[in-house]
Amino acid sequence: MASPRITLTVPGPDGDREIGVSNPDRVLWPEVGITKRELAEYFIAVAEPFLAANGNRPVSLERFPDGVGGESFFSKNPPKGAPSFVEAVTVTYNSGRRHPQLVLTEIGSAVWAAQMNTIVFHPWASLASDPDHPVELRIDLDPQPGTGFAEAVVAAHELRKVLREAGLEAWAKTSGNRGLHVFCPIEPTHEFLDVRHAVMAAARELERRMPDAVTTNWWKEERGERIFVDFNQANRDRTMAGAYSPRALPTATVSTPVTWDELDAVDPASFTVRTVPERLAAVGDPWSDFGAAPGRIDTLLEWWQRDLGAGLGELPFPPEFPKMPGEPPRVQPSRAKTPAE
Repeated sequence: MASPRITLTVPGPDGDREIGVSNPDRVLWPEVGITKRELAEYFIAVAEPFLAANGNRPVSLERFPDGVGGESFFSKNPPKGAPSFVEAVTVTYNSGRRHPQLVLTEIGSAVWAAQMNTIVFHPWASLASDPDHPVELRIDLDPQPGTGFAEAVVAAHELRKVLREAGLEAWAKTSGNRGLHVFCPIEPTHEFLDVRHAVMAAARELERRMPDAVTTNWWKEERGERIFVDFNQANRDRTMAGAYSPRALPTATVSTPVTWDELDAVDPASFTVRTVPERLAAVGDPWSDFGAAPGRIDTLLEWWQRDLGAGLGELPFPPEFPKMPGEPPRVQPSRAKTPAE
């Protein structure tokens, strides 16, 4: 039988809000018994750093009506019946289509999203005030079979050096799974394709320095036991779990900002919906100054032009994208070969 509806008091910009949560005892993470109510209370507990990382920008909600073991779907535009404090901004997708996208401007929006069984928040790299120009350069270090978090940490330290040489300061967070996310705050002076090219330039430079440890190969059959530097996460409308967003994994892990000094000793499995509020209370938010001194991608774009001159051109785009100028064929290398070859 469904549990009764409850009302949570949620801080808002103009005073407290009373937000209803239906079926608060519904278990969203069966392995650890975390309920919808606990999820909603988690967002209240991490409100400030969560909004700093995910608020005031287009965001997609990944919703799990039957918990993390069931099917999921994405909500991008505000559904019918959304409260008035849940805002939206019109954005342009890669197809050229324009559509409203959700924007979180207060923590009540995240609590409302939890009421809608949202577990993962996927923010754009740009702000709602200027959705076409990213304020973050994002690099996803994705461990391939035979590698794991420890190998991603080694790659992240070297990537930090590469980015510093390009005049950017890097910040790290766990993905909530096996990988690492490296972000750099940047001035919103370039559109998404330019930022993608900047990420590719950094990724290729890292690959040159660690050829046996990292790869930019898009096709899985060519990656081997290396960390894949996922350049395509820098595209328009391609997102990753935001900082302090829970993940739809059995133990309710959270994508958690960490300092560079603690990175080598981090256990990403220790950051969960139940432990992250305690961590924030004890050590604070490692990303509290994120965005205070945004950098520029000019040097990375110079590296991109250098690589173009050396014959290193465009790389494949995700399959849902239209064919892009200069893009190589979207076919696995093994399937592109003919018997005559």
